[in-house]
Amino acid sequence: MSDTEPYFDDVDPWARVQLGLGVLAGVLAAGTVAYRLLGLPWLDAFYQVVITVTTVGYGEVLPPDGEMTSNYRLVTSILVLVGVAVGAYTLGVFFEALIEGRLSTHLGRLRMQREIDQMSDHIVICGFGQVGQAIAGSIRTHGEPVVIIDVAEDIHEICDLPTIRGDATDDEILRYAGITRARGLVTALDTDAGNLFVTISARTLHPSLYIVSRANERSAVKKLESAGADRVVNPHQIGGSRMASFMVRPNVADFMGETMQDDQLEVELSELQVGKGSRLAGLSLSTSGIRAASGVIVLAIRRPDGTFVHQPSASTKPAVGDVLITLGTADQQSALASWVSTSSR
Repeated sequence: MSDTEPYFDDVDPWARVQLGLGVLAGVLAAGTVAYRLLGLPWLDAFYQVVITVTTVGYGEVLPPDGEMTSNYRLVTSILVLVGVAVGAYTLGVFFEALIEGRLSTHLGRLRMQREIDQMSDHIVICGFGQVGQAIAGSIRTHGEPVVIIDVAEDIHEICDLPTIRGDATDDEILRYAGITRARGLVTALDTDAGNLFVTISARTLHPSLYIVSRANERSAVKKLESAGADRVVNPHQIGGSRMASFMVRPNVADFMGETMQDDQLEVELSELQVGKGSRLAGLSLSTSGIRAASGVIVLAIRRPDGTFVHQPSASTKPAVGDVLITLGTADQQSALASWVSTSSR
């Protein structure tokens, strides 16, 4: 697992390794030049620097005259002191960075798993490709908690959400994502077979889970529905329909796009289910006073059997279990939710 915050400090441990290697390279270069000035050929000069800095003491090269002068001894002494110190520092920070990186990764996994273990009523998204990223981004704007499952090795680097790296078709991976405590699951894998397998597994692990599945081929829609998906979406078909709308009804398409996707827009579409004891249960829209209480416009009502009542009249009576599709500002939608949930008793 991964987290965007460092677990130790703000200094990249590998930066210290790079610094040590840079200084060591400078020492080797300076020592080679110094020995060259003392009369050694370039290759011999470099060899002498290497065996001096590494303190192997093997086959020391003497000046051309065969005598070890004071300058030669001075250069060698400086190289031993400086070179050994720099080499030891570089080696030390290398192992420190290696151990620290592994420890950070391990602690990150534990921290991420603890966070996921504490989550409930969240949404699990399987697959973080282009479709999965778009889904996650949209769900996040609504403030819903999300857990991502993906097999990509760099998933923790490109995703700042609670993330599990693994195969979503594995039941254990789904359990790690808290599937039994989740409110919903979105399968957005690249293959229909993968989405079908995840749908079956998730439905088995959590029978009442709400599942939305991606279908890449039309032939997969019925299979996914039979496997337990509550909704099946073909991104290619939706994309094609939207592009066609821009061609034949561009203004309507723009309005619907802004209403559904722009969180800064003043008005928004929303839905609200009529529960037991609601002010709306059994009363007509006009009698209940919903418009006066909240200011929203009821565009449609969906019955429990899945049918819609479009443009309901003032005499339409919502029943328990019906879902109201409404249009209004965020404040109006909030007022509606509060008003509807208040018992009429």
